[in-house]
Amino acid sequence: MSAPTLRSGTLGTADIAFFVISAAAPLTVMAGVAPVALMLGGIGAPVGYLLAGITLAVFAVGFTTMSRHVRSGGAFYAYITRGFGVPVGIAAALIAMLGYNGMEIGVYGLLGSATADTSHALWGVDMPWLPVSLLGLALIWYGGFRSIDFGAKVLGVLLVAETGILVLLAGGVLLEGGTSEGLSLGSFSPSNVLVPGMAAVLACAFAAFTGFESTVIYRREARNPERTVPRATYIAVAFLGLFYAFIVWAVIQAFGEEKVVQAAADDPGGLFFSAITTYVGAWAADLMHILIVTSVLASLLAFHNAINRYGLALAEEGVLPAALGRVHPRHRSPYVAGAAQTVLGAVVVIGFAAAGADPYAQLLLWVNTPGMIGLMALQLLAALAVFLFFRKIPHGEGALRTVVAPLVAAVLLAGAIGLVSYNVELFTGASAGVNAVLVSLVPGTFLLGLLLARRLKRRRPEVYASFAAEPADVPEGTPEPASATSVTR
Repeated sequence: MSAPTLRSGTLGTADIAFFVISAAAPLTVMAGVAPVALMLGGIGAPVGYLLAGITLAVFAVGFTTMSRHVRSGGAFYAYITRGFGVPVGIAAALIAMLGYNGMEIGVYGLLGSATADTSHALWGVDMPWLPVSLLGLALIWYGGFRSIDFGAKVLGVLLVAETGILVLLAGGVLLEGGTSEGLSLGSFSPSNVLVPGMAAVLACAFAAFTGFESTVIYRREARNPERTVPRATYIAVAFLGLFYAFIVWAVIQAFGEEKVVQAAADDPGGLFFSAITTYVGAWAADLMHILIVTSVLASLLAFHNAINRYGLALAEEGVLPAALGRVHPRHRSPYVAGAAQTVLGAVVVIGFAAAGADPYAQLLLWVNTPGMIGLMALQLLAALAVFLFFRKIPHGEGALRTVVAPLVAAVLLAGAIGLVSYNVELFTGASAGVNAVLVSLVPGTFLLGLLLARRLKRRRPEVYASFAAEPADVPEGTPEPASATSVTR
């Protein structure tokens, strides 16, 4: 009897889009980070989100084109292996594990602090953060343990709720016509966009899209992946870019262009709550407090599912222990990888708590930051890999998709990484020494991956030779990709 595998043909375009948009946590990003963007860049901040979305849409052109030629479950590292060869591919796999784990585990600190803030704001109860974070670990483990369609349904409900409250806020502002000054499009004026603080806004904006590229991780479980994966990717990028820009613009109208920056500086954490109280009602502010907690839970579940599938793929490659490649016979989930990731999360969370760390300022920001930089570095490597890959094989794809888009995306992403690294103190609030360590984790992990590749080639040549190979079980009628033998070993 064959071992159980992931449930194929389960996820449609909407399901995959729910996963990746939920990972971005729109409500949390808006209420928690957008006020900082307004403080730094002024009323031109909405354009920063549009520019970040355009950059990632350009990246998606080459990325989704390559998805038609690569069917491996390894997503980013499989793409990078096709372009750069096995050593860089293995290094990319380690960065992916660092990136996704960093983005997920740090958020348990946000879960604890956001729940404590909500409890205090609504009921006047001071709740300790650690028990909440540990309970969150258990809930997210269970969500990942259940079938992928169960997770998609949960995320669909939570995503509709968190985006709905933001639409309610924007609708209230538009119906009232904003302040007595009326609605204005001054945010899009070049004089308000071309300001020194826009570089910092762009850094915040790129961070707000983190995780959108994980659509390809669900390829093996998607219905008609050649269509659903690209569609979900474009939907995620377009929705996030336009939605973020619209909501930030609406909040500017809520306070007025002359007053919103000062309002954000006076109370960044309360900016959105003040706006929705004024234009909708106090009940909506209370609801927003609750939905921020569910937004964080949705983000955690989305990243947890992505990490599990990376762990499963690397276990199948032979790079991670084979036990992590086990799939639950009933739920068809990578349940051992999920349990291992939950244990890792618990160790990190308890370690920070034992050290007396702040759940937001240290657990969230210090763990998230290298994760964010790592995922952006993977996007850059993947963009370059698209260009290199299509130079190696015969194909019928156009130059716009295989040359222009990936190279333009690579230049823009390199600039984005530079902006984030230069403005890293915005994300960490830490000393120069701590920031240097956090930023160096990504190149350090990359070098470690190159050393691991060298070791595998020498001691386990069979694992090295088959790394990121195309799956053998090609569905009937599916053409064999030209990429099957194009990896530089």
